[in-house]
Parts: sequence; C-alpha cells; structure tokens
Amino acid sequence: MLQELLCRRRDVLMILPYVAIVQEKISGLSSFGIELGFFVEEYAGSKGKFPPIKRREKKSLYIATIEKGHSLVNSLIETGRIGSLGLVVVDELHMIGEGSRGAILEMTLAKILYTSKTTQIIGMSATLNNVEDLQEFLQAEYYTSQFRPVELKEYLKINNAIYEVDCKAENGITFSRLLNCQYSDTLKKMDPDHLVALVTEVIPNYSCLVFCPTKKNCENVAEMICKFLSKEYLKQREKEKHEVIKNLKNISSGNLCPVLKRTIPFGVAYHHSGLTSDERKLLEEAYSTGVLCLFTCTSTLAAGVNLPARRVILRAPYVAKEFLKRNQYKQMIGRAGRAGIDSVGESILILQEKDKQQVLELISRPLENCYSHLVQEFTKGIQTLFLSLIGLKIATNLDDIYHFMCGTFFGVQQKILLKEKSLWEITVESLRYLTEKGLLQKDAINKSEEEIQYSFHITKLGRASFKGAIDLAYCDILYRDLKKGLEGLVLESLLHLIYLTTPYDMASQCVPDWMIYFRQFSQLSPAEQNVAALLGVSENFIGKKASGQAIKKKVDKDIVNRLYLSFVLYTLLKETNIWSVSEKFNMPRGYIQSLLTGAASFSSCVLHFCEELEEFWVYRALLGELTKKLTYCVKAELIPLMEVTGVLEGRAKQLYNAGYKSLMHLANANPEVLIRTLDHLSRRQAKQIVSSAKMLLHEKAEALQEEVEELLRLPPDFPSIEVSATEKA
Repeated sequence: MLQELLCRRRDVLMILPYVAIVQEKISGLSSFGIELGFFVEEYAGSKGKFPPIKRREKKSLYIATIEKGHSLVNSLIETGRIGSLGLVVVDELHMIGEGSRGAILEMTLAKILYTSKTTQIIGMSATLNNVEDLQEFLQAEYYTSQFRPVELKEYLKINNAIYEVDCKAENGITFSRLLNCQYSDTLKKMDPDHLVALVTEVIPNYSCLVFCPTKKNCENVAEMICKFLSKEYLKQREKEKHEVIKNLKNISSGNLCPVLKRTIPFGVAYHHSGLTSDERKLLEEAYSTGVLCLFTCTSTLAAGVNLPARRVILRAPYVAKEFLKRNQYKQMIGRAGRAGIDSVGESILILQEKDKQQVLELISRPLENCYSHLVQEFTKGIQTLFLSLIGLKIATNLDDIYHFMCGTFFGVQQKILLKEKSLWEITVESLRYLTEKGLLQKDAINKSEEEIQYSFHITKLGRASFKGAIDLAYCDILYRDLKKGLEGLVLESLLHLIYLTTPYDMASQCVPDWMIYFRQFSQLSPAEQNVAALLGVSENFIGKKASGQAIKKKVDKDIVNRLYLSFVLYTLLKETNIWSVSEKFNMPRGYIQSLLTGAASFSSCVLHFCEELEEFWVYRALLGELTKKLTYCVKAELIPLMEVTGVLEGRAKQLYNAGYKSLMHLANANPEVLIRTLDHLSRRQAKQIVSSAKMLLHEKAEALQEEVEELLRLPPDFPSIEVSATEKA
C-alpha cells in the first residue's frame, strides 16, 4: 500500500469486514499518513464522502467496510475516476462466500476488474480452500505460505485426557497427558469440563481466551471461574483493575454490569456483542496491556479485533447450536500465540464422547469451499448488480450484461451452482423483474431487419435506490413511506423522521414487549401520537395487545415493529444514556447500540436516496442533521471530538473535561501531556488520537483549499473570442 501511495502516486482502497477493524486500522495508519504525506480516510457506518474529494497532490488511502467499499467503487466509476485507484486490498477474502455481504464484495471486485485494467487486487485469507475458482475470477497469481511467527500446538480434551492433534497419527491424535487437578465435589459439579484447571495453568502470567457457544454462556463461565480462583489473583495489578472498573462506570454514567464488577478484580471479563463499543474498547485495552488476563468470548472475537493469547480454549465444538465449521475453528485457534511475546501458542478444544467422531473429522478435513452468493441473494445480489451496471453505464444491453456475469465469481462457478436454469435465463428474468418493478426501462434498438435488440436505462426510482444502496426488497416501501410522510410530516419532535430511518431488516426481526410498548405509547405527546395515527397504529390497538385481548383491526406487523424500534431510538437520542434505555425496553445495551449504528447508516442511505428524487427535497436538510445525531448520539459539544477515529463517548467526555474541546485542540495536543491528564490512556493510544485528529484537520484544510482553487479556476467552457489585429494594436 505504501509503495502504491508513495512511489506510484495512486490511491489505495483497503476493504475490511467490520467497522471495529476499520477504526483500528485508521488509528494505526494515520501516523504513517501524517509523516509520509498521504490521507487516511474512513468509509464505515455513516462516514465517507461520495464521490471522494479529488486531491491536488496528496494521495488517499481509503479504509472501508465491504458495503462502503462497494459504494466508493460505484462513485469512482460514475465520475470516471476508477483509474486513479492503483490497488485494492481485501482482507478476509473468504467472506466472498458469506451471504449478502459476500455478494456485495463480489460485485465490487467484478466491477473493478471490468472497468479498470490498471488496478491491482490483492486478496488475503488464512481460511480458503477452493483457491482455483478465486484465481480464475480475479485473474490472479496465488501465493501461499505455512509460515507462522509463533508455533501453534492443537489439543483436544476428552474427560481427563488431553490429546495432541497429529496428522501423522492413525486417527489424527496422539495422547499427550492427563490433566492434573485436585477437584472438590462442589467444583466437579460446577466445572465438569475442568476449565478452572486449564486456565490456571496459564493465568495470571499469560493471557487466555475461552470461546463459548452463546453470550449467556460467556457470562456464566466468567463468573464460575472467578468463584474458584484463589484470593491471590485479587492482588495482581489491583490498582489498575480498580481503574478499569472506575473507567467503566465513568463511560456508563455510573452504571456497571454486576458480572464485570465481580470478575474484573480477578483479571477476568466476558466479551460479546451485548456490551457497548465503549465497554468493549476499554476491556480490550485492559487485556492488551495485561491488566486482564482472561476473556470468555463468543466466536465474533475470532474475526474481530486483534487480541491474541498464549492459550485458546474452545468450551465446546459449537457456535450457538450449530456444529463448528472448519474455517471457524481455524479462525478461533488462530488467536493463539502472540508474535514477539510468546514462543508458542496452544489451543484446546473441549469435547464430549458423543461428539468425538465429528471432531476427529473436523480437525482432519480440508477447509470449506467458498461459493458465490450473487444469485442466491436476489435483492442484495444479482438485481442490485444489474441496476448499478445500467445506472453506471458499464453494461446497458442484454449481451453486455451477460458477458459481465460470465466474468464474475458466480460465472466461474456456474456449472456447480446452476441446476435448473442457465445463467442466460437468470439474467433475462432478473432484468424483467427490475423492469416490472419500475426500476429500469427497456428501449428497442433496431440491430437488423430480423432481430430487435433491447437496451436498458435506469428510472429515477432505480437511480435513487442504487445511489442510496437501498436493499431492493424495500425500495418501493421506502418510497411509499417517504411519500406518505410528505402528506403530514410531524416536525414537532424527531419521532417521525426517526421512524423513516429505522432499518427495515431490523424491524422484521423485532419482537415487541407489549406492556413496554403500551407504557411508551401512553407517554407520547399529542403531536407524537399523530405520527402513530398517520402510520395507522392507535393506542387502542397497542393497549389491547398489551392486555392480551383479541383485536380484529389489521395493522401491518412491520409498521408496528418499526414504530417500536423508533421509540427505542427516540428515547436514546433524548437521554443519550444506553443503560437507562436498555432498562426501559429490557433490551441488551449492545443490541441497542447496533440498532443505533444501523439507523445512522440507513439514515445516510435514505439521504442519498432523497438526493436523487426532486419531490423529496424537504428531507435533504432534515436527514443530514439526523444522520449526525444518530452517528454520535451524544451531547452536541462532544461531536467534534468523536469525529476522531477511536474516540468514543467515554474518551470524548474525558478529553472535553480536560479542556480539549475541538479538533484543533486535539491535533495540537502533546501525547505525553494527554497520558498524564487522562486516566487509563496508553502512550500508543495517545499518539493514535493525536495523529488521527491531525489527519482529519489536514483533510478538512485540503478540501477548503480545493474549493478555493475550484472557484478561482477559469471554467473549461469559457467562451473564447478571437481579438482582431487592430484591436490588439
């Protein structure tokens, strides 16, 4: 990436699977950008400019999630700038085989291959099997290495015996040792898997991760382990652990999870999506610096942030109720062994006798194959692709679209994936569907006397859908909702606008608690009750639902669910306290935070959707502000600080109270002074905050300079009038 930015002087796009990893990379690379003179730009959640700012001299490193990377590539193609992208790096390339996100990644790469012959693509993965298919799709060379900076030893534990995984052995394992543990009857009952014995072999001197099948299991295991740890553990780094608890309280307005309150003094914590990102970040920092030595976590940590351990224990060969897949197993055990710290890493998979055969197959079988989801994911895959191909004028007739499809990952795998219909038939059907839905229009072109060839062009609704990256399953519902909103938009409070930006997919999975619903409904002001009435939801309907009475009046379930989630978001924006909202609605605070992130992201999509449709001009100014509110969900004075990558609410409050109230303050801060001023801030984090703030400030300054030059530049279409010789004289 550095070679491309500095030597070849071209932009680079790095695509990563999760927002947290994007932010981690931005923090890590901003200091390089400051020193070496390139921009590092974040494209995640609701962040990112479309099209990106055209820089005068400095090049840009765009770090994006899969979805934002796709939107970025679309906008570069549309503005004729895709050639400025010298390199695209995709981390965790195996995600191309995972549902709708895989389909979006495939579309992005296929468009780059089709529209730019000078852009290099590098895909990286540690868990890929059918590499030949991907090689053919990406027209790529394949490089592989078995090198691992720290040796990893794999073990299985059945009852008291521990076996080493050994591919040379007859059934793939050889006996290693018997677990030496003196267990009381109580402990045997509480800990039949000997987890306490396994973790105490490594902690507190080394770190350990225990992967559990469910979130609840993480919390139970953390508590159970702490019940049987000796009091000696409490003395280890006691002051620092007390600081962690204090900081957790500070970022949560004085609240603290009772489980963490009991486990952190022992150096133990759980880590899963039920925590807020502020809490997760604090715990991760404490784990990285060795204040916490044990995490009980779910499988998401394996693909998330970089938290290695001396020993990784898999509590059971399951993720939720599903049996472990080979590549999930590899991702989890890959966390063992810390380069530069440990000389060896080890993983132990705990299993019951009944799962033995399946586990022996799991450890010996090859990794799962990776298959395209482009056609399986109709509205988020093939139809979205066709809409954007026509909207971007990459391919506008049937032959060209079919030719494009043959070059996709799906095109490479069509013989395996297609059983009943041919690729040609699927292409024709999808185009017919988009035309019937009013997203495309068909134009006849006479090719010859006998044959009529059709080309397609995108309708206004189609363009709005693809520009807003709206799931095509919902685009006509969104249009209808926005249109209906114009008839009686209630602006006395934010509730109506929040309803319009509550994600449809989250509403369809929501199960309202009717008693809470009724309580919230009865507290609404008359204007807010008007919003519900406009949507066809009455207090009578909810009241009868809450009391369990039968009600005949039909109200659309999705509207009711969406309104319920709107109440959650509305309450959160008013109170800006996840803990109290979590209590009010009896929802995990991590879920509320992901709802907020989803709403911020969807709000920016709806904004782009409205920008393409003249009739929705009124929403443009309103949604710009709402997106900002949903993105940060804090008091207004903290927003400038939270624009800096890696600064979450807790840290922003600390900075603000210490006198750092703007981006300029942060960009000019001295990291050493920050360390002394703020609790629980490492030197590395202080440097990252300052360099991220500098990067943002430079970007803003450059954009303003760009604007000045643009204003003073002579227009390219300026009329040139020849001056006659006499006039010159």
